[in-house]
Amino acid sequence: MSALWSDHVAGLVPYVPGEQARIPNLLKLNTNENPYGPSPKALAAMQAAISDDLRLYPDYQALGLRRAVARRFRLEPDQVFLGNGSDEILAHVFNAFFRRGERALWLPDVTYSFYRTYCRFYNVPHRLIPLADDFTLRIGDYTGDTDQEPAGIIFANPNAPTGCALDLGSIAAIAQTRPDCVVVIDEAYVDFGAESAASLLERYPNLVVVHTLSKSRSLAGLRVGYALASTELIDGLLRVKDSFNSYPLDQVALAGAQAAIEDEAWFEQTCQAVMQSREKLSADLQTLGFSVLPSSTNFVFARHRSQDAVVIARRLRDHGILVRHFQAPRIDDYLRITVGTPEQCQRLCDTLKSVLAD
Repeated sequence: MSALWSDHVAGLVPYVPGEQARIPNLLKLNTNENPYGPSPKALAAMQAAISDDLRLYPDYQALGLRRAVARRFRLEPDQVFLGNGSDEILAHVFNAFFRRGERALWLPDVTYSFYRTYCRFYNVPHRLIPLADDFTLRIGDYTGDTDQEPAGIIFANPNAPTGCALDLGSIAAIAQTRPDCVVVIDEAYVDFGAESAASLLERYPNLVVVHTLSKSRSLAGLRVGYALASTELIDGLLRVKDSFNSYPLDQVALAGAQAAIEDEAWFEQTCQAVMQSREKLSADLQTLGFSVLPSSTNFVFARHRSQDAVVIARRLRDHGILVRHFQAPRIDDYLRITVGTPEQCQRLCDTLKSVLAD
């Protein structure tokens, strides 16, 4: 702690990402990175973008990428907002829509922990709404009568770290019931088996859908995300962004992201491969004594029926395999395991057999 800090810095509790270890022969299944590489077309586009033009500022409006995203979702380019990964998008969302006096932001008690980090950073009051015992989101908790309307509602769909997905009808019911606040659906994992709420934007102008290219597009190292919303809400995000950083995406990122969005064949091929591996991994884990939640993501959330999660995670690390354990209420006996290639999943299960036997 320093006397030179601003007054609020000492009270911040930063988000803690998954471990980035340097271990020989490491199998990294703790941060939900895609085991398959980016689109070859995206790599070629980025290589072509490395030229003398890097002396110039990138396209301020990023029209090429916004048009590519808009075409994919049958929207207009002015309904697309870009940023450095979905986390930066979410930071602008909190700043633009959730700072509404004493009104509280509603969010599930078990979800992406960065939401609470942003609540502290932006001084946003929040209300944690418990998920059901099976970790599903109960619609009535968000559509029922309340003494005070929320400042907003946010949740990941499919949820993280549980992997459970909500249907579009339920999302529509929430947006319709709460027309005086912004409802944000964080769809970082939606491409692995769930339905995007982007199709609801025409009917619900208070809805914001957030995507990242880090998961299904295999571009976690590039840092590109986008939001889809009405032009009214996009204008609010732009006011915040342009008061903070007018040029968030560089020319190389813009080129690679656009090519990745346009390469539908590679996207479908790799997503299907991940989903196939996920189903086999879930079955294999159950054979090893785990209970596995239904997943619509590129990870599984599993609890062993008799062994301690902390011990399993530590023993796996000793064998060069990282999985994610959360020391948090309700989920501290679960492990979140990223879906790898078939060979990586087999290595994990073979190692688990040895670990559990010991």
